[in-house]
Amino acid sequence: MLSDFNKLMTFLTVARERSFSKASAKLGVSQPAVTQQIKYIEEYLQARILERKKNGIILTKEGEELYRTALKLEKCLISAEKELMKIFHKELSFVVSASFTIGGYVLPHYLAAIKESINNEVYINIKSSEQAIEDLLNNKCDMALIESPVFRDGIIYREWMEDELVLFSNQPLPKTVKPEQMKTFNWICREDGSHTKKIVGEALEECGLPYDMDGFNVRSTLSDSTAVKHTVMYSPKDEAAPYVSIISRFVIEEELKNGQLFEARVKGGKITRKLYIAYLKERKHDAYINSVVGHLLNLRR
Repeated sequence: MLSDFNKLMTFLTVARERSFSKASAKLGVSQPAVTQQIKYIEEYLQARILERKKNGIILTKEGEELYRTALKLEKCLISAEKELMKIFHKELSFVVSASFTIGGYVLPHYLAAIKESINNEVYINIKSSEQAIEDLLNNKCDMALIESPVFRDGIIYREWMEDELVLFSNQPLPKTVKPEQMKTFNWICREDGSHTKKIVGEALEECGLPYDMDGFNVRSTLSDSTAVKHTVMYSPKDEAAPYVSIISRFVIEEELKNGQLFEARVKGGKITRKLYIAYLKERKHDAYINSVVGHLLNLRR
């Protein structure tokens, strides 16, 4: 009987209106049909739930208990209906797990435009590229934006934009730094295993310098781009041996504009890497995903 909520809805309406005729009019069914449904409930429960009085209908003790239970079921159904409508009308938050550089320094430029594009809230989880992909595989996010190529089965990867890694300091540097000058600097480095450090090491190796930076004056090793930026920014200024690091240009963009930091390029060319948009293959025809992907690709800088 509980699975047939129409009968319980009839009971709730009769209880609220305190009248079979008023309940009949409100439900748009005949009064005999209302009476029949109440009779069915009483037979099913083997108990009287309503009594007719001169001033209308009153609930019996059993009827009061049923009324409280039916109200709980009604609230649950209303809540479930609202959640379904959110899904159909795309009112649920769109969750993005983004790597540290993207989440902290790239997405803020685009967040308002993305929200407007999909007419929805966008919630950002900031974590490592590896963790962002794990979130995607575990359905904890709708999309992952990563700076490290963590490739897994079942995921579609779209190249998004190019990220340039630049040599920077808190004092002016030559526009182009020769490889032999690199060993004269005080270095603030990323930790072993960092994708940024791997890219930097490969670029240095192409310049004829050791991949592991052997012989470099490494002053600190840090695990976060923001910490690297701030450490260099507030380091003592030494013209003979400036404090430097190599970092995503996105991370220091504002400081470069306002003159707090200065950049240079390593002789031999730009150091770049790709940033990726990732989402599950099973959602490749999802209009919602495609809308966000399309918007991100159109916003490439």
